[in-house]
Amino acid sequence: MEDCVFCKIAEGRIPAKTVYEDESVLAFHDMAPKAPVHVLVIPKRHAENILAARALDDSSLAHLFRTVAEVAARLGLDKTGFRVISNCGADACQEVGHLHIHILGGKKLSPKID
Repeated sequence: MEDCVFCKIAEGRIPAKTVYEDESVLAFHDMAPKAPVHVLVIPKRHAENILAARALDDSSLAHLFRTVAEVAARLGLDKTGFRVISNCGADACQEVGHLHIHILGGKKLSPKID
């Protein structure tokens, strides 16, 4: 999608601090982190959010979630724990209209999510 910032990052038109990349998935550090470790994992193929995940085939979705686990392990978060979030729509404060999964960790997180 031409005006999508995450599509531009996936295409290399906007730089990002990459943690993991393959032919279909990209993981990079969030530019406004909410925890000591805050990484976003995105499919390179555009889908607006989790409701639009039908645009992705089952193997791509499975790969996306396996990548979340792989990235968490690479960052050492598998030892102490981490949070996985995917905001969907305006009420959830989804800021970028491209499916993305937040990985948050690196400290004991608050049990409350505002």
